[in-house]
Amino acid sequence: MAKTVRMAVLLSGSGRTLQNFLDRIRAGTLDAIVSVVVSSRADAYGLERARQAGIPTVCVPSRRFRGDFEKMSRAIHRELAAYPVDLIALAGFMCFFRVPEEFLGKTMNIHPALIPMFCGKGYYGHRVHEAVIEHGCKVTGCTVHFADNEYDHGPIILQKVVPVLDDDTPETLAARVFEKECEAYPEAIQLFAEGRLRIEGRRVRILPARG
Repeated sequence: MAKTVRMAVLLSGSGRTLQNFLDRIRAGTLDAIVSVVVSSRADAYGLERARQAGIPTVCVPSRRFRGDFEKMSRAIHRELAAYPVDLIALAGFMCFFRVPEEFLGKTMNIHPALIPMFCGKGYYGHRVHEAVIEHGCKVTGCTVHFADNEYDHGPIILQKVVPVLDDDTPETLAARVFEKECEAYPEAIQLFAEGRLRIEGRRVRILPARG
């Protein structure tokens, strides 16, 4: 039986991924609640989405830390300590987040490509899709992984694939990949809720559903 996962969602922009979580929670297909939403920008629309849903919000503005993401991460950790959190979900969070020891294996991220392709520092947003098209790839997709303390590096949980069409632009490709992100991220969180994810070194084993 799944337990209800208490999530902290970290974001920097529109909050489309947050909205996807909330929609699936309301539909009863995701056993989770969002305990708090943290943004690196005060003007992020994701904060407004959270407020409209009655979710506590915190802004830890990246500009205050002038690129010192270690210090920024510590500030976020202090904020999260005030809330019940089982899982941290990075949802378009555009700053490096250092995962504390107690949340290794309990912090997820999603990347808009098939890791280890087109990932790492500097590969984010439309830059990823531009690179995919420039390289003439025939397929791309998204990857949900446990975050560690390297960019796009932690053990992979799920990947979903989409075709790259001859007439794709970064915008059309991004839209197709995001549709798969909306499936993959909640699916990974639901597996976590059901206790079906086991990390074995660089691999994540998905355990069978319990009778």
